[in-house]
Amino acid sequence: MNPTDQTYHSLLTHLAQLTDPEQIDTVLSALLTDKERQDIANRIRIFDLLEQGTTQRQVSQALGVGIATVSRGAKAIQNTDNLEAIHDLLATHRQSTY
Repeated sequence: MNPTDQTYHSLLTHLAQLTDPEQIDTVLSALLTDKERQDIANRIRIFDLLEQGTTQRQVSQALGVGIATVSRGAKAIQNTDNLEAIHDLLATHRQSTY
């Protein structure tokens, strides 16, 4: 495993050990720019809208993101390796927003 992968996995291990959402937010705020946080939030919203049957073009317009960004989200959903994790993420997202 290369040093970048090792560092990333150490981050995952650290985040998995945290139980307080404020602690997790503190770590992610230190690591991510506001734009990066917005991009992650948009990716989750893209997944959510696509799962609801919204067209890629409609998602692009609703969120003000490029069609290529929406297409990348759609491709991630189509990857069966990601499917369960995305469904779990969306279940949490929907509980906290609806």
